Amino acid sequence: MNANVGGIDRILRIVAGLVLIGLTLSGTIGVWGWIGLVPLATGAMSRCPLYPMIGLNTCAKK
Repeated sequence: MNANVGGIDRILRIVAGLVLIGLTLSGTIGVWGWIGLVPLATGAMSRCPLYPMIGLNTCAKK
């Protein structure tokens, strides 16, 4: 599978995912914070399954 999540997009996804999970573990937000696993996983894999459906690709051109 080709990567479709670029550098800044990837960093923002990972940070947002970690923040949401951290807030959930600290009890600041409820169980909905576990949704942070989605951006964390897509950032870690550099692949977003939604991007091809909407025609996006944030990776640099090769």
